[in-house]
Amino acid sequence: MSFGGLYNYWIVILLMMTGFYVVIASGNLVKKIIGLNLFQASVFILYISVGKVAGGSAPVLQDGFEPYSNPLPHVLILTAIVVGVATTALGLALVVRIREAYDSVEEDEIHDQDESL
Repeated sequence: MSFGGLYNYWIVILLMMTGFYVVIASGNLVKKIIGLNLFQASVFILYISVGKVAGGSAPVLQDGFEPYSNPLPHVLILTAIVVGVATTALGLALVVRIREAYDSVEEDEIHDQDESL
């Protein structure tokens, strides 16, 4: 088994762990949203990679086209991208509102301000 042909899965692992690290290690809310987007992109790549059939063609009902690639994973990822963009926009809007209320986007500073009240 060669690891060279599985490069897309290595990219998935790299993006997933990078996004997870950014979410856990950073206290900045904008960086956390970026980390979540990295994690989300890795899941998109994973589903697209799993949905690809080697030598598969589009599901056209004609003779001579045997292995079909299922279009469902790709369609679901398109829907997930739209939902991800909307979620990111909502998260950034909340960060803007938090910045207005607390004058900071750092988790520790916001928590300290809440504790002092």
